[in-house]
Amino acid sequence: QVQLVESGGGLVQPGGSLRLSCAASGRSFSINVMSWYRQAPGKERELVAGITNGGSTTYADSVKGRFIISREHAKNTVYLQMNSLRPEDTAVYYCNADVTVWTTPLTYWGQGTQVTVSS
Repeated sequence: QVQLVESGGGLVQPGGSLRLSCAASGRSFSINVMSWYRQAPGKERELVAGITNGGSTTYADSVKGRFIISREHAKNTVYLQMNSLRPEDTAVYYCNADVTVWTTPLTYWGQGTQVTVSS
């Protein structure tokens, strides 16, 4: 069992910044990919950014140049630095981890953290 605990959401004005954190904990697991997804009201959940164990990253076109995903291996933590935030970035942001527990690949989700961009 792996737990993902997110933090860092909140209310911010357009043009502002926020940093989300997601810490993974558990026993006998290794992380393969950690990602951030988001879901706005009435919309499907979408991938925002992901980072592999080797440090390769991917971003949704809508956040390229504004968001940065990074990872701290020693703490099993992934961060999402969000800059130049726009009202359309308002959503619940979910952390996702693709892990291997012993030899079994599994996927876990965090509980979600609300990000609201509004003046």
